[in-house]
Amino acid sequence: MPEESTHSHSVPTPDGTIELTWAGVTHTGRRREINQDALLASYPLFIVADGMGGHIGGEIASASTVDRLGGVVADGPVNPKTIEKALTRAVRDIASHPETTDDGTGTTLTGVYLDLSDGPPQWVTLNIGDSRVYLVREGDIEQITTDHSVVQELIAAGRLSPEEAENHPYGNVITRAVGPSESVAPDYVRLDVVDGDRFVICSDGLTKELTDYGIQHFLRENDDPAAAVEAMLDAALENGGRDNITIIVLDVTVRVTADDPENAPATIADSSPA
Repeated sequence: MPEESTHSHSVPTPDGTIELTWAGVTHTGRRREINQDALLASYPLFIVADGMGGHIGGEIASASTVDRLGGVVADGPVNPKTIEKALTRAVRDIASHPETTDDGTGTTLTGVYLDLSDGPPQWVTLNIGDSRVYLVREGDIEQITTDHSVVQELIAAGRLSPEEAENHPYGNVITRAVGPSESVAPDYVRLDVVDGDRFVICSDGLTKELTDYGIQHFLRENDDPAAAVEAMLDAALENGGRDNITIIVLDVTVRVTADDPENAPATIADSSPA
């Protein structure tokens, strides 16, 4: 397995600089023959896609989605309109392949991008399916995205506890994906940019093998994003590696050039359309 490296990017702002460092890794796991996951980690967009359907249908679905979103990064700007336009094109790409005729062919999509378009910088998370975005802020870990899955709907309805959900027979059944329908829009959540934040963007191949607190443990033990993704990957493989595993760790450092009380860290913003 090749050694991962940490990448960096500096974002100038009116009040200083946002320093971003990140690393990503994807692995087939111990039980799957092919890797149907894909990732894109290219400023300002960091996403993971977990494909499903047929022998290679899922691989085509995730790769098509990542390729289309990579085009958004290259052409700019990144916003809900350009993201959703790219997803519409990705659905057409998926449908054009004879290997993706299975009704279940599609892909999850989750991640974050940095929005500098209006007012203070903000993160925007996007999500379709059951891959996840976690945020570690001031020592606490929180799942920012909400799974689009049968199990999550049962939990929300009070018919299933989180503990019961771990071994539920419908644990892999998702309710939204890129591919099965012509039009699908992600859920968006806006977050303030805060010094010291760490994001983890991952497919369920990681969360099947590590709890939230397990993820937090490896982040505490590894300050460098590349070391963190490698440590989590190794632990997930050791715990069984039952699925493809994809992880991005993204770290945020805010450097303020002037004393301004308005630049003090804020709490997570409420969920709102992007």
